[in-house]
Amino acid sequence: MTHARPTGKIMLVGLGPGSHEYMTGRARSAIAEADTVIGYATYIRLVKDLLEGKEVIKKAMTEELDRAIEAYDRARQGKKVAIVSSGDAGVYGMAGPTFEVLFQAGWTPDSGIEVEIVPGASALNTCASLVGAPLTHDFCAISLSDLLTPWPTIARRLDAVAYADFVVALYNPKSGKRTRQIQEAQRIFLRHRDPQTPVAVVKSAFRAKQRVEFTTLEKLLDADIGMLTTVLIGNSNTFVKHGLMITPRGYANKYDVEIGNSAARDGEKAGHSLSSGLNGWLAAIHASGQSPAELARIYRLPEEYIAAVLSEPLDIDEDDSNDVSE
Repeated sequence: MTHARPTGKIMLVGLGPGSHEYMTGRARSAIAEADTVIGYATYIRLVKDLLEGKEVIKKAMTEELDRAIEAYDRARQGKKVAIVSSGDAGVYGMAGPTFEVLFQAGWTPDSGIEVEIVPGASALNTCASLVGAPLTHDFCAISLSDLLTPWPTIARRLDAVAYADFVVALYNPKSGKRTRQIQEAQRIFLRHRDPQTPVAVVKSAFRAKQRVEFTTLEKLLDADIGMLTTVLIGNSNTFVKHGLMITPRGYANKYDVEIGNSAARDGEKAGHSLSSGLNGWLAAIHASGQSPAELARIYRLPEEYIAAVLSEPLDIDEDDSNDVSE
C-alpha cells in the first residue's frame, strides 16, 4: 500500500499590532498548526510563547525573499509553514514577495502546495484607533521607503494625494539610514495643505513602548519619528478636539447635525446624492455657460475631463436613493 505525499502549506499570517489580544483567532491557530515559523526576528519575538516545539527561522529585515524561499522549500517537503508579518501580510508585508517567489518557481494553486493569507489589522487601523477617527473619510497609505521604489515615484504619489486632499498614512517614514524622506514628504504636503493641518505620530502601537503624539504639518519634523512609527496626516476638514483626531464623514454637508435634530438641509434629500454630487454638479456646469478652462480652475480638475463631460448630452439619473453609504 502506498501513501500519498503529504501536502505542504504556506500560511501568510498577519499578527496585527503584535499584542496577543489584538491577534485574530485564525492567526493563533495558524501558528499552532505550523511545523515551521519564519519571520523577521522582531516579529518572531512577538509570538515567542506560541512557538514551543516548532522549527523557528529568523531572518533580517531585508531578507524577505529568503523567507519566502525557505517557506517554499519546506512546503515542498510536505510541511506546514507560517510566515509571520506584523500588521497585515498583504499590506507592505510578506504576501507579495512570497507569491513572486512561488510564481517564479512555477507554482500554481493546484500544484499541491496550499497558500492561505491570514489577515491582520494593519498599522493604519491600529494607529487610527489610538488617536480617534482620522480615517472616517477617503484615505490612502504611502510608504516612504525607497529601498525598492524610486523616489520620483514616491514623490509623485505624495504630491497627488496631498493635492487631492486625502487623509494619508505614511509607512516607513524614517530609519537610521533614511532620514531625509520625511522632510521631503513634508515639503511636498506644504505645497497643498495648510501648515496647521493636524498630524498624529504613533510609535509601536499596542506594544510596550507605545507613544502617541499630536502635532501639525508645519511642526512634523519636531516629532519623534522612527522606523516603528506611522504618521497620519489629516485632510482639510480633520480636526483635533479633546485629544482626539477626527475626520468628518460629511454629514454636516447634508444635515443639520444637532442634538435632537437631524433634518436634511434645504435643497438636500435623505438617501439621495448631495445637490453638489455628480448629478447636481453636471447640471450646474452645463448651465454655467463657462468654458472648460474656467471650470477647470474653479473645481481644480483637468480641463480635458471638464471638456469631455460637457461634450456629452446631460443625462441625469434622478433615482439614486439606493446608495447605502450613509
